[in-house]
Amino acid sequence: MIHSTFIKELKELSRDGRVRISFLIVVLLMAVATWISKSQYTTINEQYQEAETAERHIWEAQGEKNPHSAAHYGTYAFKPKYPLSLVDHGVDKFTGTSIFLEAHKRNEAQFSKAADQTGLARFGDLTPDFVLLFILPLLIVFLGYNAFTKEKEMGTLVLLKSQGTPVGKLIFGKWLGIFTPIFITVALLFIVAGIVLSNLNDFGVFSWTSLGVMFLVYLAYYIIFINLVLFISSKMKKSGISLVLSLGAWILACLAVPKAASNMAESQYPYPTRQEFAASITKDQKSGIDGHDPWNKQAKMLENEVLKQHNVDSLEQLPFNFDAYRMQKGEEHTAEIYFKHYKHLKTQFEQQSKLYRNLAVLSPFLPTRFMSMAVANTDYSTHWDFADAAETYRVDLQAFLNGNFAENSSYGEWSYRADESTWKEMPAFDYDPPELSEILSRNSSNSAILSAWILGSFSLLFFTTKKL
Repeated sequence: MIHSTFIKELKELSRDGRVRISFLIVVLLMAVATWISKSQYTTINEQYQEAETAERHIWEAQGEKNPHSAAHYGTYAFKPKYPLSLVDHGVDKFTGTSIFLEAHKRNEAQFSKAADQTGLARFGDLTPDFVLLFILPLLIVFLGYNAFTKEKEMGTLVLLKSQGTPVGKLIFGKWLGIFTPIFITVALLFIVAGIVLSNLNDFGVFSWTSLGVMFLVYLAYYIIFINLVLFISSKMKKSGISLVLSLGAWILACLAVPKAASNMAESQYPYPTRQEFAASITKDQKSGIDGHDPWNKQAKMLENEVLKQHNVDSLEQLPFNFDAYRMQKGEEHTAEIYFKHYKHLKTQFEQQSKLYRNLAVLSPFLPTRFMSMAVANTDYSTHWDFADAAETYRVDLQAFLNGNFAENSSYGEWSYRADESTWKEMPAFDYDPPELSEILSRNSSNSAILSAWILGSFSLLFFTTKKL
């Protein structure tokens, strides 16, 4: 019975011109989106390589210079674009591509794609993740909304029941009839994406395992939609009503709940404004040591402490340049301030993420979206990791430069110049994203929620439709 129902459903779908046109449209959209993403990916990585090479050359070619002047001259940390970002762009267009590393200040990532776009960008971009998250569930609605209602309207359901057809087998046959073309379509799309990615020069190793995990995440997402659409169809008597309710479920899951979750998260756990954030940092800086002000209260306390520690009477008698030492202590104090305030931002982000997870019981879109971005290394967590790595490098860079200044000059010797070879001693910035195992561990709650959705939707479909 399962096999005959399955074959019947496939034949009906293949004979329906609307279904063939719908699949053709989806495939064309995915092909265009993949081509656009591939072009962007290649262009951005070429720009990344050029910028990274040029910036390192500029840093190493500074010539003789005071190390603290080099600290203010600064350098850039560039965020690489990873292979699976071709499938899911995530938040990359909003987070920026590079961070300027300079003395006394932690800067935000800049040069985001969204900042350079026109007002038309509000309509969204055609990307593979847009097709996967929004269009394919809509296709499932179109395929399954009348799976049972057409049997009721044509009277064939009564005939099947009179012949003793097991309801469970009928449901499973229809389920396979919808799942199979969706599975084949999505599998082909991911295989093509994998072939494209494996033949591109990427920054970061392309992993078929990561692509496979992303495929399974989306497959679970579609299974949930198939179950919900078939459940609605089994409970309705008219195809028109089933279609309206199925579209309502799609709107609720893919549009309404994510938007409501975003608004609630911003309302309950807001980020400080840029002005408030800067004012808080300035206030804390004034209460600590100022590396450039020798008459600062904390600077004088540090001076007395160092003189006592080395048992000397004046700064000139110290075996190092106290000016550079004081500036390094100021850098350490500033770094602690930035760490404190950015920790608050992370706390707000974690609270917002927790709220999203709580609201995921209303929509499978949320855990699917977060897991997809995480596996693609295009989520906010990866951006935080990159920003933290850049800040760690900035702190190490300042310590290296101030240390060179302190060790190779005397107090008041601001004319000291470091040799050009000094700049090459500091290794270039390098960032590696989290491993897949770490990503899955971070998203264990999203995996659990998605699994619960699958079990719940299957239970809803098979255990509440026994009588149809």
